[in-house]
Amino acid sequence: MKRLAWWLAGILVIVGSCVGIHELTSYTAQSAQHATITVGSMGSDYDIWQHIAKSQDAKAMGLTIKVKQITDGVQLNKATADGDVDVNAFESWSYYETYNRQNPKEKLAALGTTYLEPMGLYSKKVTSVEAIPDGATIAIADNPSQASRGLLLLQKAGLIKLSANFGALGSLKDIKRNPRHLKFKQIDDTTGPRIIKNVDAVLISNTVALEGHLHVLRDSIYHESFNKSTKANVNILATAAKNKHRASYLKLVKLYHKADIQKYIKQKYYGTKINVNKPLSYFND
Repeated sequence: MKRLAWWLAGILVIVGSCVGIHELTSYTAQSAQHATITVGSMGSDYDIWQHIAKSQDAKAMGLTIKVKQITDGVQLNKATADGDVDVNAFESWSYYETYNRQNPKEKLAALGTTYLEPMGLYSKKVTSVEAIPDGATIAIADNPSQASRGLLLLQKAGLIKLSANFGALGSLKDIKRNPRHLKFKQIDDTTGPRIIKNVDAVLISNTVALEGHLHVLRDSIYHESFNKSTKANVNILATAAKNKHRASYLKLVKLYHKADIQKYIKQKYYGTKINVNKPLSYFND
């Protein structure tokens, strides 16, 4: 009888332990599923993600989102790589690739696409690209990704010719033909709207333009269009490389493209953030 009693007691202990482990595992899984996701952003993207975090769409998808503002792109990427930010929403594909090349030990992974925000060429002195005079001064960003993007736009406008192997880290040194003898003034890209009257023309990213009360589709003399030639300028959501398969983070991509969210973005930003819902393979086509 004693042996039977001990045997039964042992079974109960084992069963109890298994039940406890199962409950603990279930609790941990549920906790992970409903954990708060910290999204790092800046400028208009920060405002968009604050709206998304409070939306019924986020609630319906079981996502709890906290939005953190970091106004320096490099620091925001480093915070993402270090885990202080779970996902960031601010950068273009080319900016992301540039960061990964320059920081091989802190690489990020793309989760999905969000939008194309056209870069524009603005001027208070001329009303068209054709009217830009010989020897004109054009202001261009002093950071690599924005500078290369601006140079590609100038090439598309027919103002310069770049080297055949021009890439994401291309610079003013890669200009092969400059028939109008344009001069270039490198600036902090956030100052574009403030110095627009001091140069003949200035290249300004749309986030900065919006903050300076400029509408790229209405106020620029030339701007990007959404096509294969501008695919590197499409914005993405990014996370630390180790988190690229995390289901809750991938849900943020689907959340961004929800119809209600897109309606809000289109109305608030006057159609200047062009929705791009493409697979990541789009960048390799």
